[in-house]
Amino acid sequence: MRHFSAQYVFTNEGTPLKRGIVSVSDDGTITGIHDSGGDLAEQRSVEFHNGIIIPGFVNCHCHLELSHMRNVIPQGVGLAEFLRIFRDSRISPLDTISGSAKAADDEMYQAGTQLCADICNTSHTFGVKKLSRIRYLNLLEVFGIDSKKAVKRLNEIKSLAAEADEAGLKYSIVPHAVYSISLRLFRLLRAVTASNRVTSVHFMETPAEKMLLEKFEGPLMDSYRESELVDSGKNPDLVRDHATAVLEYITPSGNLLLVHNTFADKNTIDRLKERNNISWCLCPKANLYIEDQLPPLKLLMNSYCTIVIGTDSYASNDKLDILDEIRTLQEHFPSVSLEDLIRFATINGAEALGEQEMYGSIKTGKKPGLLLLKDLDIANFRLLPGTFVRRLV
Repeated sequence: MRHFSAQYVFTNEGTPLKRGIVSVSDDGTITGIHDSGGDLAEQRSVEFHNGIIIPGFVNCHCHLELSHMRNVIPQGVGLAEFLRIFRDSRISPLDTISGSAKAADDEMYQAGTQLCADICNTSHTFGVKKLSRIRYLNLLEVFGIDSKKAVKRLNEIKSLAAEADEAGLKYSIVPHAVYSISLRLFRLLRAVTASNRVTSVHFMETPAEKMLLEKFEGPLMDSYRESELVDSGKNPDLVRDHATAVLEYITPSGNLLLVHNTFADKNTIDRLKERNNISWCLCPKANLYIEDQLPPLKLLMNSYCTIVIGTDSYASNDKLDILDEIRTLQEHFPSVSLEDLIRFATINGAEALGEQEMYGSIKTGKKPGLLLLKDLDIANFRLLPGTFVRRLV
């Protein structure tokens, strides 16, 4: 049994506790929380730290299997060019992929990630995850704009699901993006995913998506034609707008993660209020890396959207570090409070992944992990450039 205290404890179960005490069993279970009212008498068994104690981070969008692609794609090229370079550069030896994934998994854990929703197009990371200290939800991602190949794509993802099942890993089958799924494949997916507890989809990441869906033109359409994914003179059979895809083609069951949202607009946000259990996953550093643009955080907050945080992959980021993501949001949206940022990165994510019984808040009976935020402006509850995380549990 260990007992931790700090200048403040953010439990996500109420207001921050000044010099509160958190008791933790040897297996990481929270066994008690004591509100000292700020008057912490010296106790030999209590480990006091100068900083803020928070629950472990929840990463709601990662691509662990792309960890070998660090520094491969230049910054600021836009999504269409990013995807072109990605297609040409993704293939690597399996030992390179798995070794890079193992190193990234270790880095994420040390940086405070306790729970992670990870996109999978292959089984290359399954072995890493079976031994990881992070709990993973594997989102098995399918894509394909050729209607004639829809059944083939579905069978491929079912085969990957069988591998995940055999490995004893938790998973959901999910669509990649509105612009990369044919109508036929969307319909097949809706039937297969009818019982999903969690679904995700890359969403409104670039203006080129709307250009493709509405007019069959723009950089994404050009990329499809150049790659011969679309026959010359023909248009792909796609949903014509993002909101319709969510409301009519993606399974209504369970929770839905809309990922990136860099170019989300008020009309789309308002339309999607028809669907319950949507979380808007922001990956700010990846958005800056690819499009040099951030999602409209204040619009989302003013629209009462649930915000969660992801890192995306090493193909579009220099770190898989949730603290870096919320620090980036604070830098560009200084009016957002530290309490809100911590909630985005912890309890909101745990609830979005249906894992709130064990993760996301400091509460008796949970095993959320405990982190210490160090070297921050405690008086004003602000992250600083030198703020870092130390893992306590």
